[in-house]
Amino acid sequence: MNRRSILKGMLGATGASAMGFRLPLANAAHHEGRFYVFVQANGGWDPTSFCDPKANVPGEPVINSWARQGEIQEAGNIPYAPFANNEAFFEKYFERMLVINGVDAQTNSHTVGVVHNWSGRTSEGYPTATALLAAHYAPDLSVPYLSFGGYSETGGVARFTRMNNPNLLRNVATPQIPHWNADLRYFSEADWAALESRRAMTAQRLANRSDLLPTQARNREYYRSAFNAADGLAAYAAALPPNDQLEQPETYAGANYNYYSDLRRQAQLTVLAFKTGVAVSADLWLGGFDTHAYHDRDHNWLLGNLTDSVDFLWDYAEEHGVADRLVVVMGSDFGRTNAYNAKYGKDHWPIGSYVVMEKNQSWTNRVIGETDERHFAQRINPATLERDDREGTIIYPKHVHKALRRYLGIEHTPGALRFPFNTTEDFPFFT
Repeated sequence: MNRRSILKGMLGATGASAMGFRLPLANAAHHEGRFYVFVQANGGWDPTSFCDPKANVPGEPVINSWARQGEIQEAGNIPYAPFANNEAFFEKYFERMLVINGVDAQTNSHTVGVVHNWSGRTSEGYPTATALLAAHYAPDLSVPYLSFGGYSETGGVARFTRMNNPNLLRNVATPQIPHWNADLRYFSEADWAALESRRAMTAQRLANRSDLLPTQARNREYYRSAFNAADGLAAYAAALPPNDQLEQPETYAGANYNYYSDLRRQAQLTVLAFKTGVAVSADLWLGGFDTHAYHDRDHNWLLGNLTDSVDFLWDYAEEHGVADRLVVVMGSDFGRTNAYNAKYGKDHWPIGSYVVMEKNQSWTNRVIGETDERHFAQRINPATLERDDREGTIIYPKHVHKALRRYLGIEHTPGALRFPFNTTEDFPFFT
């Protein structure tokens, strides 16, 4: 078999893979808008040791061990618990932070809690806000929505890309270069040029066909967008630091698990994706918050790792010139119980919180929503945003998602209209 036959065979295989659309490449299309990061603290974090701090109540079970000696602190207008690394985080970021407390997930189930908090509905099918944002603001990008784990339902409005291994990214972006030696090439320059020329001819031939079935036509667009996107993905891969300069995973020998976090690396990869124009939204993920035993010990590390990683996200975004365009949303499945169990742990509790962050906004440095001293959610008036036991309503994730959709400019997009929040009260969280 001669070289021409080998090349034709390889091109046929490449075309088939692209038509099957398993892993699209990224487009370097220019994006001038904001970037969106949703940080999922998986397992059920404890707001009473974070952004909805609770002191112990005489005559009631102890809600927080830290409250035996410590007192609730405040950064600007935002109270926080003197626990983990909260002080450094809240003191640094209160001016770009909105806390929404007393959000009722209506469940103690992890599965339902995750779906509810990240889609706004208790049953599966609704997309994440991250997917809706990618669908609206980056429809021509092939990897507009990065997911590092957790809930990433798209509802068919967009595609998400798992982005956990920088080496695989480099392999996809530069398939002509062996991953073990960047100075080598699988093909000569002439052969690689021939491959690219044949690829362009194949794309043009497909573009000229008018007899394709709907599925074939859709795959044609995937094929074309994938190859049009090669320069963008190559630029992203080129921007990644060498492996020894990437943020390294952190581990902790906890009471419940040997914990592992690569959240800082997730943040690093996300910022570089934003900078090089290949993505506009990302889901970051940290697991392990389900502390049914020895809650304080393990939650101390988990919350500390979470806030340190979000701090790194902001600092790295600043370093690379995208911090002024960044919106960050933090949340979890639900909260933890208002008392310790026999194993010094805390079990599932439906009431949780969100933290929304952005620079230079009028709606930051404040808390909306309220829980009582035992962390039961209170009714809030949607018009006044104050407690109103008579005319108010409990805040649910759908209220937060509806408000986010409106604030972020996607409420009336085709994707969002397919998945509406009908008969849902309007909470002006962002005014």
